[in-house]
Amino acid sequence: MIDLTHRRRVALIGVLGVTSWLLLSPRVGWSEEVVRLHAAGSLRGALTQVAEAFSRAYPITVKAEFGASGLLRERLERGEAGDVFASANMEHPLLLARQGKAGPVVLFARNELCALARPGLSVTSASLLERMLDPAVKLGTSTPKADPSGDYAWEVFRKADGLRPGSREALERRALQLTGGPTSPRPPGNRGVYAWVMEDGQADLFLTYCTNARSTAGQVTGLQVITLPPALAVGADYGLTVLTSAQADKALKLALFILSPEGQDILARHGFTAPTKPSP
Repeated sequence: MIDLTHRRRVALIGVLGVTSWLLLSPRVGWSEEVVRLHAAGSLRGALTQVAEAFSRAYPITVKAEFGASGLLRERLERGEAGDVFASANMEHPLLLARQGKAGPVVLFARNELCALARPGLSVTSASLLERMLDPAVKLGTSTPKADPSGDYAWEVFRKADGLRPGSREALERRALQLTGGPTSPRPPGNRGVYAWVMEDGQADLFLTYCTNARSTAGQVTGLQVITLPPALAVGADYGLTVLTSAQADKALKLALFILSPEGQDILARHGFTAPTKPSP
């Protein structure tokens, strides 16, 4: 006997598949066009690769702007031209949707928070909270409100308060907001921001996305990636939307490509959980 939920899933996948084919199939005789993507900085590697795959399949160039999602949202609010917005949370695109500046918001990727630890720092998942509270340890985060990574770090602090009362206030007071803000310094040259922060000794521990932590650890010898213990674990839901001022046909094609099996596979290879990626 076939489960009704399964049948509905199959039907939905079929409808989405036909819609995607109609919208994404190449058209003979198109000249090269441009679609504008505003995306969270943590998506730079993954969506750059997605954009390259998209442009190989369709005669459309992706012009991408990467940065803190809150700052990108503010730019779009002020009227900066854009077509697709890929945020590191759901709130920023939902705010644009409530203002009538964007369409429906779709969950397209998931991430988690990890801690980057400097070489030689004695820390484990079990001792992480103790080290975060240690006055001798410089604790770095991104900037809340401007960058969802900072908001997620503040959620870790809220959870810490349930384990050790008073932790939230202490952690918020001593956290160094080193990245993601409107006045945050940029790393020199082409250095990655987290590699620069850790190599430069600006932080001993830095709360960031696990995808960022793993890629940075691959760039800097000795950096440690610490998994947050279950009681402190915080997940990050990434939201995708098409702007109402967008070039609708091209914008929808890019959004659907990000949601397609190929786009989701690229996100998965970069360490994201891809919610629409088909099961093996």
